[in-house]
Amino acid sequence: MATWGEIAKDAPDFSKRVRRRFGMGINKALATVRRDGSPRISAIETEFGDEEVTMGMMAGSVKLLDVRRDPRVALHSPTVDAPEGDPEWPGDAKLAGTLIETGPTDGPAGTLFKMDITEAVLTYVGTPADHLVIESWHQGNGWRREPRY
Repeated sequence: MATWGEIAKDAPDFSKRVRRRFGMGINKALATVRRDGSPRISAIETEFGDEEVTMGMMAGSVKLLDVRRDPRVALHSPTVDAPEGDPEWPGDAKLAGTLIETGPTDGPAGTLFKMDITEAVLTYVGTPADHLVIESWHQGNGWRREPRY
């Protein structure tokens, strides 16, 4: 597993664009694994520090119960529609990995987590706008860019 800081050192331009995409709104979508193995999607706020991606969960929340049972998660950037004709639309970003409990939150009773990352993905419309571009970073393989027509 990797920290955000390790990804930023390995692929600085890519990580800057992923971080920018996650910063375009407060609420992100967190996918957790329910007790029966099906997915659960919940809104969550996250912080991108220089070294870690962190998030807090309220005591007793179902996502907290999910993560304590199975710490594997996926995190999706805020969904923002591309303005019509805007070639600078930053696309959509995702992280996947495992959450590690680091202690209580500073605010109301809750728990703080950091994310060990196995995958980071940035997807956007290429230039010219006749293809999709998927950039990704995978643990052990590093960064790659793949256009899809």
